[in-house]
Amino acid sequence: MSGAAKRFLPLLDRVLVQKLKAETQTKAGIFLPDTAKGPSNLAKVLAVGTGKITKEGATVPCSVKEGDTVVIPEYGGMTIKIEGEEFHVFHNEDLIGVMKD
Repeated sequence: MSGAAKRFLPLLDRVLVQKLKAETQTKAGIFLPDTAKGPSNLAKVLAVGTGKITKEGATVPCSVKEGDTVVIPEYGGMTIKIEGEEFHVFHNEDLIGVMKD
C-alpha cells in the first residue's frame, strides 16, 4: 500500500480501494492494444471503516477486509487523489462482491 493511502482512514461503512490495472497481455502472450482493453472493475481494498451503526447503536462491521480483491460498480463511489495517486471510496453495501483466489 502506498504511503498516501495509509494516512486515509474511511469512516463508518466506507471502503478505500484502488482499481487494478487492466490486463495488457493475454494468457497466450499476445499484447493487447489500448483500444482492446476494457475498464477494470476489480479493485484492491486498502482501508476499511469501522462499520455501519444501527438505530439501536450496534455496529455492523464491513463485509470486506484490507487486502481483498473486490468487484466494484462501473459508476458510483467517490474518486479522491492523494499525493497524485487516484483512489476510490465506496460504501460497503455498494461493493458487488469479493474475488476468491
